Amino acid sequence: MQTASISPCDLKFRSTDPTAKITRVSHGIQKRVTVRCGYRSESFSFPNGVSVSRADWQSSCAILSSKVASVEDPSGLANKIAVVNGHSNGSVDLSLVPVETTNGKLAPVKPLTITDLSPAPLHGSSLRVAYQGVPGAYSEAAAGKAYPNCDAIPCDQFDVAFQAVELWIADRAVLPVENSLGGSIHRNYDLLLRHRLHIVGEVQIPVHHCLLALPGVRTECVSRVISHPQALAQTERSLDNLTPRAAREAFHDTAAAAEYIAANNLHDTAAVASARAAELYNLQILADGIQDDAGNVTRFLMLAREPIIPRTDRPFKTSIVFAAQEHKGTSVLFKVLSAFAFRNISLTKIESRPHHNRPLRVVGDGSFGTAKNFEYMFYVDFEASMAEARAQNALAEVQEYTSFLRVLGSYPMDMTPWSMSPTEDA
Repeated sequence: MQTASISPCDLKFRSTDPTAKITRVSHGIQKRVTVRCGYRSESFSFPNGVSVSRADWQSSCAILSSKVASVEDPSGLANKIAVVNGHSNGSVDLSLVPVETTNGKLAPVKPLTITDLSPAPLHGSSLRVAYQGVPGAYSEAAAGKAYPNCDAIPCDQFDVAFQAVELWIADRAVLPVENSLGGSIHRNYDLLLRHRLHIVGEVQIPVHHCLLALPGVRTECVSRVISHPQALAQTERSLDNLTPRAAREAFHDTAAAAEYIAANNLHDTAAVASARAAELYNLQILADGIQDDAGNVTRFLMLAREPIIPRTDRPFKTSIVFAAQEHKGTSVLFKVLSAFAFRNISLTKIESRPHHNRPLRVVGDGSFGTAKNFEYMFYVDFEASMAEARAQNALAEVQEYTSFLRVLGSYPMDMTPWSMSPTEDA
C-alpha cells in the first residue's frame, strides 16, 4: 500500500486488482483505484494561524463534501465524479469513513472551529523548548512554567536558542527580556529584530537567590563568590554581610557557576544560584533568600515560528518595534504615543535601542556646523489584542509616522499569581 501525502488528509491508494501495480490518481488513468481518507487534525499547519494554502484548503473541502455525499447517496457513490483540488476523474471510487447516523438520518455535526484545529493552550507535553543556560537556571524554571512537562533544551547562548527554533531543533524558546531590578536584557531585544520568530506568550518568574557551596564548607571560609553579574548586583547587601572579605567574580550563568564549583571541587568558592541548582549539583545552601529586594521578578517571552491567533476573551498584550521617519521631525515619538493615548490603550513598556544600520543622523545647516543625533529603534508593549479594532486603528496611525513597523507578537498576558517562596523558582 502506498500513501500519498495531501494535507490535511492522508490518501491511501489501493488498486482493486491484486495483480496490478499501484497507480497514482491522474488524468487518463486506466486502473480503478480506491481512495481512503483518514482525517487527522494534527496534520494541519497554519503558517499565519489562519489557514493553509488555497490548494490544500480546496482539497480538504472537496474531501469533506464527498464524505457527506457518501452518506446521503451511498448507492451512487461509485458513479460520482471525485473532484480534488480542481482535478476530476470519473474512475475514482471514494471509500470514505462512514458518518454516524440516527434512524437512517444524518446526525447533527458540530462545525469545525479554530479551537479544533489549534493546539490547546499550555499543552506543552510534547514540546521541545530551548532556553539559555544549564539545568538549574531560572530560564529552565520559566520553560517549565510556560510549558509544563516539556522537553527543555539548554543552549549556551541566547542566539543559539533562537536558531534552535528556526532550524526545527526546538519547537519553542523561552528567553528573558527584563528584570524588575536589573532592567532590560538588551541582547534579546536586538535578537528579536534580527530573527523572524513570533512572541506567543509571556511568563514571569520570581527570583529566589541562594548562596551555594560544597558540602562541609562554612560561610567564613568562602574567599570568592561567582555568579551572573545581575545576580551579584541583586544580592550585594546580603553578600556584604555574609562574605565581607570574599572577592566577587562574574560568571555567564547562575546555574553554570554552581556546576563549575561542583565539577572542580572548589572548597573556597561559593555561587549565587537557585535552590534547584543546589539539588542538581549536590551543593549545600549556606544562605537562603539572599536577594536584596523581595520583589525581584524576571519576565520571559515565549517564542515560536508561527504567531498565534489574537483573541478578545482574555487580556492580551501586543509587542511592536518601529523606527521614526526622519523628515517627520523630533515630535514623531509624541505622535506615536498619542495614537495609543487617544484610544485609551495602556503602554506597559517602551525601550529604545540604537538603529544598527543607521546609528547616526546628521542635522543642522552646514554653514553653521552640523550635529549628529543617534537613530533609534523603539520597542513598545501595549495592553490590547490585535483582534481589537482600537489596536488595529492605532497601528494604522503609527504607520504614518514610521519608516519601519513590525508586530513582534500579540499574546496572552501572564495573569497567574506568584509568591517569593523557594519552591516557585525551582
